[in-house]
Amino acid sequence: MSRNHMTRSVRLRRSVLSVPAVNPRALEKTHAVDCDAVIFDLEDSVAPEKKAEARENLRNFFSARPLQGKERIIRINSLSTDFGLADMELVTALGPDAVLLPKVDEPQDVMALSDLLSEADAPEDLRIWAMIETPRGILNVAAIAEAGRTPGSRLDCLVVGLNDLRKETGVLPQPGRSYLVPWLMQVVLAVSAYGLDAIDSVFNDFRDEQGFDAECLQGRAMGFAGKMLIHPAQIEPANRHFGPDPAAIAEAEAIISAFADPASDGLNVINAGGRMVERLHLVQAESLVHKARLIAARQAAARKTM
Repeated sequence: MSRNHMTRSVRLRRSVLSVPAVNPRALEKTHAVDCDAVIFDLEDSVAPEKKAEARENLRNFFSARPLQGKERIIRINSLSTDFGLADMELVTALGPDAVLLPKVDEPQDVMALSDLLSEADAPEDLRIWAMIETPRGILNVAAIAEAGRTPGSRLDCLVVGLNDLRKETGVLPQPGRSYLVPWLMQVVLAVSAYGLDAIDSVFNDFRDEQGFDAECLQGRAMGFAGKMLIHPAQIEPANRHFGPDPAAIAEAEAIISAFADPASDGLNVINAGGRMVERLHLVQAESLVHKARLIAARQAAARKTM
């Protein structure tokens, strides 16, 4: 697959389920659900007196049975706290796919975590996700995303946290998120400039199916890769809304086929089905088709285990 120099490996991140590490039953259920990624939360969903218990739960979960077919992310507490430092000891011991840093305000927050992982000899493929959930984080989001291109940085994904952002700014939780859209688009623009992914914020009422559908459609239209979820009932609609639809896949395959024609060698713009298509569209088409194949492969694997 062709690769833009600003783009990391393509991952499925349509549905990113957040699970409190303090809840062993919820942890065990992650084996059976069809989300693309799981955030094991040690921060907001865990009371201070339960932090040690949550870490032990997570240690037992990782050692008992590996979670297959899903990206595994551990959300730690702030590194300015004793909780955060203890969380990092657990991260380096368990070796998840990524560590999620809360309340990232500036690029130095990401670099400090990168340094900690390097000092602990963590493997290079242990990545960093950053929560953008403060006014300073929004103001500095382009610089934070740019930090992902710094040598040694492990930054791979930004996750929007609107609950904290609303609390700090006073913006009300209204349908359509009209007063939040400019900030959300700043995040999408930043990740697009520096080859990262952006995950849309949680939708708090998992019983409001219509409201969730509308917010997924909005997030997909804005350019988010997927949505952070608080309940397994949100997984199927998130996968559906953020996944490639058949018409888009067919169009992408046609673009790939057109550029594969020897007559297109050396051309940056070609005529594909009566439409002028640039080579940058080829990169996008290859990414979409690759995601479709990943989805098909996971569905096939799931059928074999049934």
